[in-house]
Amino acid sequence: MASQSSLQLSQVFNASPVRRILTDSLTVFWGDWLDLRVRLPQVIASGLVSPLIYILGFGLGLGSAMKVEPPVGDSYLQFILPGMIALSSMTISFGGTTFSICGERLYSKTFEEVLLLPVHPLSLFLGKMLAGVVRGLMTSGAVLVVAILFTQNLNFVNPLFLLLLVLNCAVFSGLGVIAGLNVRSLEGVGLLNNFLIVPMSFLGATFFDPNALPFMLKAIVYLLPLTYTSIGLRSAVYLPLSHFPWYSIPVLLIIAIVLSAIGAYQFAHQQD
Repeated sequence: MASQSSLQLSQVFNASPVRRILTDSLTVFWGDWLDLRVRLPQVIASGLVSPLIYILGFGLGLGSAMKVEPPVGDSYLQFILPGMIALSSMTISFGGTTFSICGERLYSKTFEEVLLLPVHPLSLFLGKMLAGVVRGLMTSGAVLVVAILFTQNLNFVNPLFLLLLVLNCAVFSGLGVIAGLNVRSLEGVGLLNNFLIVPMSFLGATFFDPNALPFMLKAIVYLLPLTYTSIGLRSAVYLPLSHFPWYSIPVLLIIAIVLSAIGAYQFAHQQD
């Protein structure tokens, strides 16, 4: 028995730092998942309302009335559906993560327990980010089902589409972790939502093709990470691989890595 215990301890201490970080990240994520799983219907429904309103109002209503000819897809509804999936994943990944951390920091006062965990700061960030990714995937998954029902197009579940969707959730849940660590009140969350998420919802290529914009406006639109997700998802569904914007994957990956570095630094110096 003693030899087995010493062997297990040696395996733990001899584990690579990367493996330790990943294992600790899953531990932090599991704590959030235990709280999240009891609210699954609420989480899924909370991010489903706005995309459905946009689909009905812009796709079936305005698009049909104005006879809009989209650059890809057979109708304006088909054109905006990938953007609505990107939009729902962004909204819930960011908002759900931010409110979760704010609740722990400002109201339940349990966030100090998280900071006292004997794990690497990067593990704390990744664990919280993974919880946000799961939130975003559950909500965007519901919109994804709606899109498949409307279009009867199974390209919505091809590997490139799903990869971009996961990267988008990672970017905005990471941004939500950083926001949650820095805001001082729920009013601050509202300001971030109004000045960051809402403008990005309309300017992130969800309702239009950014290539049709003048150069200056196009440059602004391409500064937004949601733009790369929207055009990537749209291309993954409707265009051949030769026309896929491959640059969108490394752009989103680099943003996620940069946010991870910032988030780990924040956790290492966080004091609540």
